[in-house]
Amino acid sequence: MTTDPNSEIQRARALHDKIPLIDGHNDLPWQYRKVADNALSKIDIAQHQPGLHTDIPRLREGGVGGQFWSVYIPQALPKGEHVRATMEQIDVVYNMLRQWPDTFQLSLTADDVEAAFDSGKIGSLIGIEGGHSIDNSLGALRMFHRLGARYMTLTHFKNVDWADSCTDEPKVDGLSQFGREVVREMNRLGMLVDLSHVHADTMRVALDTSDAPVVFSHSSARAITGHPRNVPDDVLERVKENNGVVMVSFVPGFVSQQTYEHGLARDAEKARLEAQSDSSDESVEAGLEAWDADNPEPRATVSDIANHIDRIREKAGIDHIGIGSDFDGITSVPEGLEDVSKYPVLTAELLRREYSEEDILKILGGNILRLMRAVENAATRIQQERGPSEASIEDLDG
Repeated sequence: MTTDPNSEIQRARALHDKIPLIDGHNDLPWQYRKVADNALSKIDIAQHQPGLHTDIPRLREGGVGGQFWSVYIPQALPKGEHVRATMEQIDVVYNMLRQWPDTFQLSLTADDVEAAFDSGKIGSLIGIEGGHSIDNSLGALRMFHRLGARYMTLTHFKNVDWADSCTDEPKVDGLSQFGREVVREMNRLGMLVDLSHVHADTMRVALDTSDAPVVFSHSSARAITGHPRNVPDDVLERVKENNGVVMVSFVPGFVSQQTYEHGLARDAEKARLEAQSDSSDESVEAGLEAWDADNPEPRATVSDIANHIDRIREKAGIDHIGIGSDFDGITSVPEGLEDVSKYPVLTAELLRREYSEEDILKILGGNILRLMRAVENAATRIQQERGPSEASIEDLDG
């Protein structure tokens, strides 16, 4: 007996009508900065935008009900400019809310997301990607929270002074004393501690430190794909104990072992080309073009992503899985999940794998809503116990 794929898609869309599908990470604000100097008038997402993964028609087609908009800024900016640049990206999100009020509604709490969904809008949340955004200042962290930021990823691709990244050489054994204080202050504020991008030891120390559930806004399972951006099995088991959520990423190199290994081989070829005595930017570029022609990148698939969901269910449980695509922050996409209109394709794959509708609703949004409420409740309790931290990195780390 064969299953009608159209019927499964219809069932998937019906599930998206029942609960807000909440995506943990979308980099559309960064695209506005990179392409349009933050001017919304230059990119009208009310119309189809073939150069992007995200626009309003496709968000509607994909059944998106809640979105954490990443306000990423490059760590390579001159020291002292990170706070201002992050504020500018938060401003982009607020301008989106102003420009398209019939589509987007600012959401600061789980109740806000559900209220937006009930009114036919997309609950819009703000997530800071990288602790460099606060410039070692708890005051800046608190002001970003007041501006609406509801998670902060502790690192990006490089370490910060107080936390180790998974794609850099460890310096502080996961978190420094000030790094632990950042986590505690995030708990007090009610800001989700996001452990995507951090070193595995940072994950473990953060779990030791946090008084509230943690989130991985866009990560997958390392046992399936060995990329260091993914979550090891022992940490997945601790996420269950912590009551946290891992929001599975769609980044091809994170979800397909073949694609990851292809990337490693390409990096090795680039290093070889750069090491040649007559190397130049032009010769390296030409060499990589030739290598790419002979070694096309393997395509990740919807099935690959579902395999990560399977693994997280096995190690952490069904209550600890979400979706965190990283659309508009990636240069290639999985086959079948090319943009924000395609989420029902993944939902249909889970139906084919005999996930119950109740469990799929948890993955789509139920789990992250539960986590948000737990973090909000923890903040209420902690605020009765202590006020804002007056610590500085100089005091704690020397």
